[in-house]
Amino acid sequence: MAGFEDLDKTLFPLKDVSSVIEVFKGQLEGGGEPDLALLSIIAGAFENSLTCRSVSGSSSVAAATSQHSDPMEQAQSQPPVLELHNIQTLYDKFHAIMKTAVEVSNNNGTKHYATRELVKKVSDVVWNSLTRSYYKDRAHLQSLYSYLTGRKLDCFGVAFAVVAGCQALGYNDVHLALSEDHAWVVFGETGLETAEVTWHGKGNEDKRGQEVGKGVDVRSWLYVNNRPVICTRAMEVAALVSAINPSLNATHDAFEVAVLQQELLWLLYDLGHLTKYPMAIGNLGDLEEISATPGRVPCNTLFQEAIVSARTFYNNQHVYPYTYQGGYFYRNKKYKEAFESWANASDVIRLYNYSRDDEEIYKEFLEIANELIPHIMKVESSGFSANTILKKPECFANLLRFYDGICQWEEGSATPVLHIGWAKPLVNTISKFDASVRAQVHIVCESPETTEYQHHHPHHHHSKQEPRAQTSSNGSGAGGNCLNNNNYSAPPCKENGNGTAGSVDASSSEESGSLHPSIEALTAGCSEKILNPEYLLQGGGNPFVGTEDCAMKSNGSSASTSKQLESDGDSKKETLKEDEKIEDDVDDILPNRTANPTIVLHSQKMKELKDLLLAEKLNTHAISLHLTAQSQVQVSKKSRGCSNVESDGGGGMNMRPKRARRE
Repeated sequence: MAGFEDLDKTLFPLKDVSSVIEVFKGQLEGGGEPDLALLSIIAGAFENSLTCRSVSGSSSVAAATSQHSDPMEQAQSQPPVLELHNIQTLYDKFHAIMKTAVEVSNNNGTKHYATRELVKKVSDVVWNSLTRSYYKDRAHLQSLYSYLTGRKLDCFGVAFAVVAGCQALGYNDVHLALSEDHAWVVFGETGLETAEVTWHGKGNEDKRGQEVGKGVDVRSWLYVNNRPVICTRAMEVAALVSAINPSLNATHDAFEVAVLQQELLWLLYDLGHLTKYPMAIGNLGDLEEISATPGRVPCNTLFQEAIVSARTFYNNQHVYPYTYQGGYFYRNKKYKEAFESWANASDVIRLYNYSRDDEEIYKEFLEIANELIPHIMKVESSGFSANTILKKPECFANLLRFYDGICQWEEGSATPVLHIGWAKPLVNTISKFDASVRAQVHIVCESPETTEYQHHHPHHHHSKQEPRAQTSSNGSGAGGNCLNNNNYSAPPCKENGNGTAGSVDASSSEESGSLHPSIEALTAGCSEKILNPEYLLQGGGNPFVGTEDCAMKSNGSSASTSKQLESDGDSKKETLKEDEKIEDDVDDILPNRTANPTIVLHSQKMKELKDLLLAEKLNTHAISLHLTAQSQVQVSKKSRGCSNVESDGGGGMNMRPKRARRE
């Protein structure tokens, strides 16, 4: 541990962002481990000084925060002055609390490892010294500065304080484990032992000290199928930096705090400490979208890197990298790509069973389904556009995949997910897609045959691919253009000429050989002739421009029009111009002439909705009733997620029936 003894004290007092960064850089690049307590106190003092109206602490910090009454003016004009003696006083106080309350045996200099009893004891010390309130949604309570000056910590702050306390006691095997909405610790000689040390939700303190990853809870999103981010010391520094909150209120941020967080994340990024931390990469992408750093990786590439990290190191068990990317596309009006990212997020959530602890991700999906997607539909249907997503069957397929994942998330869960509040926006959105567009989507319901196909085709992970932003022709950075995410062993997606993904299902090649002979002939003729718009719209006349004989043989051959064009040599140029104009008209009529997208439905509810979704006239009332109905089939989820999840004899067939939702 670098500690105060090794710190370059000439850096104090810390007067600006650059001086704070120098302290972090010295700790990260020094010979020993970075001191979590020291860095958390410094970062917390800087953040709280600029974001909180009343701060109890050092006199210099208090003076810096009392000179301006306006928080935005304060944040932009007067960074705090952090004196060495004030920081050292808080640092020594933390060490005194830990070493007074926890007895550490003398092992004569030999390396020793933490036990469950010791971790529980440190957790009790932190827990019992807090004020008797839970601060789940309060900002600026994640640092040791908040703990030492106000005796307040949020749930992440408690877990971080336990790890920092164990480090202060000399137990360097205790590390932070992070899911997307929870934190616990790993410890022991092998680092495989786990323990709860904080609360989640409404304060389940009785779980502290218990092992993580056992029973039904492991199949909830909160514990990410035993695929958390296991932090090194440097990654724990990244966690405290990522937890910095620049917000002053609901609409304003403290400028200096945001700059500090952004530059510290870039420091950690350059040192390679964010490679296995998708959430931190996503946070950096958000900051870069707000204020891009010249010469740095663009934010869309960062969002894709977060997805690659989740796929490479965590078996694609993390949802937020996709919602980060989807939010970016939404804000930049790239709605087609946003639909795809949200569908990919839903492909991840389908791996879990829904529980009450999944409140945060539930709200995330509810916002996408009931606010963001309806807004897109309103914008896209407000005027005529040849490129509107309402004419793209890929978007309708991704919409179905999004809801299919949510329905499967509900299956096998003790608590239902979908209610009438979900159903109304869904039927309104589906009704915006014309029947001709919906009919272009090839829907395959999961069956033993498709399951057998997926079983014999190993996972086609995207994690070994380069970030999409570097390979996509439009630079949009949309990840995974397959209409099924990599959770279901989808075969490689072949790209069409326009860069969009074709069919995912292997049966598409077989279907092309079983088409009606007239359709095959018409398809073959398109390679050398221009389609007649009147034939497409009204069904009468010749199928191709300039063709007198419309008889088409079943082997795909058709009469050529090249002789007629050659006979009119004087008017050849004029004819070509006319043909180009007609071709443009055909493009407007048929904006998507590529292979129809194929989607495999896995949830029982969506499979039963197939015919209703493709009907020319939608029965919105029937769709709403079916979507909100309680599933009568309990689906076993033993096969979902990682293979080492314990079933505990509690497969889907043994679970109790779902209770009825109270509206």
